[in-house]
Amino acid sequence: MVTMLDVALRAGVSKATVSRVLNGIGQVKESTREQVFNAMEELGYRPNFLARSLANRSSNSVGLVVSTFDGFYFGRLLQQASRQTEAWGKQLIVTDGHDTPQKELEAVQMLVDRHCDAIVLYTRFMNERTLLSLMNSIKVPLVVINRDVSQARDRCVFFEQQDAAFKATEYLVEQGHRDIACITVPISTPTGQARLMGYRKALQKHGIAFSEERVKYGDSSMELGHKLCQELLESRVPFTALFACNDDMALGASKALHQSGVRIPQDISLFGFDDAPSAQWLEPALSSVYLPIDSMITTAIDQVIKLANGESLEAIPPFVGKLVLRESVGPGPYYEPR
Repeated sequence: MVTMLDVALRAGVSKATVSRVLNGIGQVKESTREQVFNAMEELGYRPNFLARSLANRSSNSVGLVVSTFDGFYFGRLLQQASRQTEAWGKQLIVTDGHDTPQKELEAVQMLVDRHCDAIVLYTRFMNERTLLSLMNSIKVPLVVINRDVSQARDRCVFFEQQDAAFKATEYLVEQGHRDIACITVPISTPTGQARLMGYRKALQKHGIAFSEERVKYGDSSMELGHKLCQELLESRVPFTALFACNDDMALGASKALHQSGVRIPQDISLFGFDDAPSAQWLEPALSSVYLPIDSMITTAIDQVIKLANGESLEAIPPFVGKLVLRESVGPGPYYEPR
């Protein structure tokens, strides 16, 4: 039977180093970690995680609570979370928070009961006070993703939603558009509120009056994006550009525009958010905001494992979006070539 010592000899490291890699504790260089995992694979070594868990009262795992399993966005998040957790020599346990604060709390408690070493919580509805209380009340280290907890910046990974929406809307203004419609993601969420506020602030900066008639409140789905864009067109409220606060609704809106004989971007420019894989395949290709969810979940996993290992942490700077400009935006009636 292959032993830990055999792995150490094959990798050219000490047995203690192999143990640190397997337990995800201490500081080990990435190159050394790879050597150990390569040696384990070559020798067919399978550590007895169950025995180790019983002895240490630890499952050698990281728990992840997500709000839903639907869509490419969470698919990317789960894939990267799995890779990063494995890189630390741990297992990933994923559960669904069902998009409600109570279910998210129950999911976190379930992961605590399973002796997870650390937990990452992706939440859309839980308020800051509840999140801070949760961090302080459970014995398992917790890092929050998608929310800014101002009193625990070292334990939250978040994205500058408002700034990204501001930049997208401002780009439309710079392209000569002043009558800009908007379809929001759920306005009951901090994300929905921040993206709408970014849109409003960009209009305000450029002296454009906000019009409630040009705003439709969505739910992130293609179906409602299609329906709400139809409503905008039927209302006869003039607009030369549409900012959809996620790509699925932008895709639905695109179909509504095509069905009404409206050309993109000649008649109406279209801008999305999230940079879904489908964005580049839309005709014309959809301009969107790239949201670095891969880097965010990687940072969250790294941070919570360091926290579990007792390492000192620093506040995590907010992540920022990048405008991905494609053919769905064209010059508006007020465009002035430079």
